[in-house]
Amino acid sequence: MSHRAGKTRWRRFAAILVSGVAACAALGVAMGQGALAASFLISGQRFQVTADTLTARGFSVYGMVDVTRQGERVPVQVTGARHSTISGLCESVVVDVPVLGPQTLKLTGGRERPIEASSLFLDTTSQSAGQADFKGLDQGIAQGEITKGPISPDDRSSRFFDPNGFGQQAASVILTDVHVTAVALSAGTFNIPGLRVRIEQGRHECS
Repeated sequence: MSHRAGKTRWRRFAAILVSGVAACAALGVAMGQGALAASFLISGQRFQVTADTLTARGFSVYGMVDVTRQGERVPVQVTGARHSTISGLCESVVVDVPVLGPQTLKLTGGRERPIEASSLFLDTTSQSAGQADFKGLDQGIAQGEITKGPISPDDRSSRFFDPNGFGQQAASVILTDVHVTAVALSAGTFNIPGLRVRIEQGRHECS
């Protein structure tokens, strides 16, 4: 009985681990090929995103509500960029695996050459930067009047999008020492030089 229980736990571990690795690897491939969808039901799992530098042309910030497959509503701040370059990217998510405990799936890239992305959207629950330098900044603009930066067509047509809500836009921005907690990331194209995906035992989130 004990032996069978052990086998069951390991099969469960393998299924979780393999699916997690496959999902993370598929994310990297999809991002590299620019194949990510712009609209989807989120898992609700928070993940960490850090970057040494993020430069954006056509920048927007607006409020939204994302929805999980179970129907849970998650308020988010959406940060959009028509075109962006990212240096020193790190993304991490912690997965609790039976028997072995927490495992960290980590994606890194853009160390030697910057990442380039178009129509980038980050749905975040918190974000910070060591320094933010804006050009052509407008704060307090109605979300429905944002024109300098992008708004996802799916968001604009969503019942959760408030055209009269508080928005922000800028012609361009340079952010350094970026730290973000996100529930979703999407992009039209996302080209990652030096992409690396790996699993680390324990909690080793991007910092």
